[in-house]
Amino acid sequence: MKKLLHVLFIFSLMLQLAEAQQKPQYTQYVFNNLLLNPAVSGIENYIDLKAGYRSQWTGLQGAPVTSYLTFSAPFGSDFVRGDAAAMSPGNEANPYSHLYTQNYQAAEPHHGIGFMVVSDQAGPISTTNIDATYAYHLGISSTFNLSVGVAAGLNHNSLNIADLSLENPLDPVIANGNNSQWKPDLSVGIWGYSSNYYFGVSAQQLLSQNSYFTTTNASNQAKTVPQYFITGGVKLFLSDDMTLMPSALLKILNPEPVAFDINMKLAFKDRFWIGASYRNQDSVAGLLGFNLSSLINVSYSYEYSTSALRTVSNGTHEIVLGLMLNNKDREISPRNSW
Repeated sequence: MKKLLHVLFIFSLMLQLAEAQQKPQYTQYVFNNLLLNPAVSGIENYIDLKAGYRSQWTGLQGAPVTSYLTFSAPFGSDFVRGDAAAMSPGNEANPYSHLYTQNYQAAEPHHGIGFMVVSDQAGPISTTNIDATYAYHLGISSTFNLSVGVAAGLNHNSLNIADLSLENPLDPVIANGNNSQWKPDLSVGIWGYSSNYYFGVSAQQLLSQNSYFTTTNASNQAKTVPQYFITGGVKLFLSDDMTLMPSALLKILNPEPVAFDINMKLAFKDRFWIGASYRNQDSVAGLLGFNLSSLINVSYSYEYSTSALRTVSNGTHEIVLGLMLNNKDREISPRNSW
């Protein structure tokens, strides 16, 4: 029975890749929106370095495993020198406090640069994305910022034939296929943000590419399709020390049904937070995070599947480690990417 489930799982993965190759899923994207939108590059007044690891559907052989490294930094003398720190009243204000909102000022116009490497392994199929990102941030009003961004790079897909159990190991449909492919990658996005709300729209995988490994004629119809993300969030101040931050994500990928996430984060000052997430017809998750210092933050999430996969998997684990380098203002928590 387990072997049958494994075969069906691998088959479904290959069909999914053929119909519309999807980017990896994340539970904690809300704390690292660079994964979805290049317009957040350089949004903070320090170098933001994050490493993440996600083990999806643990206990199920061949289930997806994703790891990533992202880098984001402001670029421009005015912003880097600290002039844009005027957007806060200084280190005395917790970004999750009402006082921070009252004294908020938009950042100085500046550039942002970034880099990300995402590796995703699902059964015999592995995908690696390598992208450089750029964004330009502009204060539209005294309290509202708007940025536009682009990400460009390469996408590598490979099929490990050794992981496949074939009736004919030398099947020419597989053995003579293109089992290692490099393709160009392009994404764009916009991001609007203030002290107590944000919204963003982005599109990934804009360059349509063949996405197949076999030599059959039908495989010529396998093309990648654009993926669209619409997201937004707000801060609701419950007290001087507690802030509730609901957010949502809408994902549009043809021919898949429209999917959405609803997230809730409760922060205690700027040191500790807990949260929950719901993905329609897929999963629920619990989240926990600590801002340990002005250098290090760490977060963890556990995701429980609400689909039929719950009968064969032990849930999904995801952990993210963040470093805030060149943090001259000694900020404990992010001011704009919450």
